Amino acid sequence: MGATHDPRRVMTDQDAKTISRVEELSYELKIRDVMTAHVHTVTPQMQIVEVLDLFREKRISGAPVVEADQMIGLISLEDLIRAMRRGNGHARVSEYMTTDVITVRDFEPVVKGLEVFARTRVGRLPVLDEHGRLAGILTKGDITSGTLRALHEDFQAEEVRRYRASHLFEDIVSDRTSLILRYWIKPRDFQHGGQASSDIKRALLRLGADAQLARRCGIAIYEAEMNLIIHTTNGGIIKVEIEPGQIKMSAVDDGPGIPDVELAQRPGWSTATEEVREMGFGAGMGLKNIERCVDKMTLESTVGAGTRLTMKIHLQPRQGLNGASASHSERATT
Repeated sequence: MGATHDPRRVMTDQDAKTISRVEELSYELKIRDVMTAHVHTVTPQMQIVEVLDLFREKRISGAPVVEADQMIGLISLEDLIRAMRRGNGHARVSEYMTTDVITVRDFEPVVKGLEVFARTRVGRLPVLDEHGRLAGILTKGDITSGTLRALHEDFQAEEVRRYRASHLFEDIVSDRTSLILRYWIKPRDFQHGGQASSDIKRALLRLGADAQLARRCGIAIYEAEMNLIIHTTNGGIIKVEIEPGQIKMSAVDDGPGIPDVELAQRPGWSTATEEVREMGFGAGMGLKNIERCVDKMTLESTVGAGTRLTMKIHLQPRQGLNGASASHSERATT
């Protein structure tokens, strides 16, 4: 699948220039899009030999242990082998299952699953929905298959997208062109985290933007969007202004503000709660990753009043939108 960006690592200038479509999809796709939804489960009362027969019949190597509609553990083929070697084939699943189970949420991006796989070395991850119920199972194979499907869909849609992009601003003449996109981001809305980023990347591509440009903008917006979801009281607004010579992006909220802006920009510093950290967010790399993806970043904040993050990317001639020049345009807002 190629290299995928670790969200805990600071993105380098070279990373920003070589973001692949596969890496972009790891942010864009949700775990629910690639996971195996139909899951074979076992109960804690089942015997080891029964589970072994199930694994052999279904050709699986692990299964969640469920009781009263709640997942209470996970049992793997390795656990079964350990029991059989001890001559405990008729022991209960509850005696050999793993109860300290690492899970992911179905609304999280695929990149979160990749990070957990890299950090833990587990072979499968139970997927929970927003209510904590078992929704599926995620394996590295699921991520590979889901990404390949998405790439195939990309290929089929490419010609249509390029045709639309090449005709969007045709015959429009004025002194300046600006396309303004605005998105309201709700606080703690992890369910829809990354949606604005995905929509903005799609808009840029349809306008004829260079793919690498769209990916740089996408990652910068994703990090800004998650900051609004994690740290704000009332949410905030993501705004993107697209012009022939530059792309200006901003994330604005009305509180609680940042006491020390300089400290906030240091890698690894974060005010995220323990709950948010347990969900895999708030590692303190967001602002540094944004800085690496854009040409200019400015962070302004007042405690109790709010924060404004502005980002700017200068467009090279080859990255221009539909070949428009700065002197031929019209303002269009959405």
